[in-house]
This record gives sequence, C-alpha cells and structure tokens, in this order.
Amino acid sequence: MRLPRFLTPRTEVSAHCDLPCGVYDPAQARIEAESVKAIAEKYQANTDPEFRTRAILIKEQRAELVKHHLWVLWTDYFKAPHFEKYPQLHGLFNEATKLAGASGAKGSVDPAVADQLLGKIEEISKIFWETKQA
Repeated sequence: MRLPRFLTPRTEVSAHCDLPCGVYDPAQARIEAESVKAIAEKYQANTDPEFRTRAILIKEQRAELVKHHLWVLWTDYFKAPHFEKYPQLHGLFNEATKLAGASGAKGSVDPAVADQLLGKIEEISKIFWETKQA
C-alpha cells in the first residue's frame, strides 16, 4: 500500500543516535576503568570479607559501565569511514569490551587485568582524537 502523496516525506534525515547530542569521549570508559583498577588494588590490600564483597560488587558495576561507554563509541560514534581508515578498530573494541567483561576485569581482582583494559582504551582514545581533528 502506498501512502498518499501528501503523507510521503519530502526530506530524509538521519541521526547518529536516538538523541543526537554529539557528545562522545573515551574518557568516560577510562574513568570507569581507572575505578576498576583502584578497587582491585584496594581489594588486594584488604582481608575483611565484607569489604571484599562490596568491592567486588562495585568493581563489577564499574566494569559494566566501561563496556557500555565503549559500546556507545563503537556503535554510535565510529562510522564506516573510520573503520576503513583504522582497520584495527573493530579488534580493539572487541578486545577492550572482553577485557571489561566477565573474562576480564569484571571477573578478576587482578589490577594487571585493569591495566590491560586501560591500555586498550588508550589505543581507542588516540584514534578517537585523530578522527576529531579530521
């Protein structure tokens, strides 16, 4: 069924997300990842079981936020031309989100795992800021 001519859109528009704010920054993921690392360090330095339980809960929440912020960059900010220019970008996001997830910082209390995550976020950040200069 065709729409009547007066209901047919005359202009097509598109937006990068549901609310086209245009505000993106890998710093959001980095800050949460720094929190994950700090909590892992505090966990290692404390033997109180109640403290450790709380630390794990908060660390897992922060790791989930890291994944969220990375996914927003990956799916909303970066576009096909970015992935063409930086072919390693998909791999970096995949590695970073896995490092933030259950097999990485979310499931570990080892600060070294959080350091690896921070390293991946830094690589993504460098590319992000290069794209902002273009």
